[in-house]
Amino acid sequence: MRLLPNILSSLRIVGAIGLLFCDVTSVVFWGLYLACGISDMADGWLARKFDCATKTGALLDSMADICFVVCCAWKLLPVFELPLWLWIWAGVIVVIKVINQILALVIHGKCSFPHTIANKVTGFLLFIAIPLTFWSIIPLAVVSAVASFAAVQEGHFIRTYQSAK
Repeated sequence: MRLLPNILSSLRIVGAIGLLFCDVTSVVFWGLYLACGISDMADGWLARKFDCATKTGALLDSMADICFVVCCAWKLLPVFELPLWLWIWAGVIVVIKVINQILALVIHGKCSFPHTIANKVTGFLLFIAIPLTFWSIIPLAVVSAVASFAAVQEGHFIRTYQSAK
């Protein structure tokens, strides 16, 4: 049981890569999407429940999250017709997160992916907003607002080296 959270994170990476080989209109794509999203919620909960949370597991979870987001973006962004302002907003969030990692490397000598509540809420909202974006961009605008706060908060935690728990 102690390895289950890391196995789920690893399977999320495999599932995310699998998305790249599926048509976005297929049941397989959305089945993998759902499985990856559920595994994202389950791995951290299981790690805490079975008291087997580790720094390695947290890093693996963060890498799986990044892989899932990048693979989804690669497949879905060409399908969505997003306005320029939303692209710019997303770009600003990415720049803030990259700056956060550069600061973490400079200040602490390593990358840092704080698992803040704001980051968790952002991930959950993004997971729900993606399918809704076929009908409206409003869910992505809400996610962008929460993600902006999460990125700034993440930078604060990195600069002050606070625990995000």
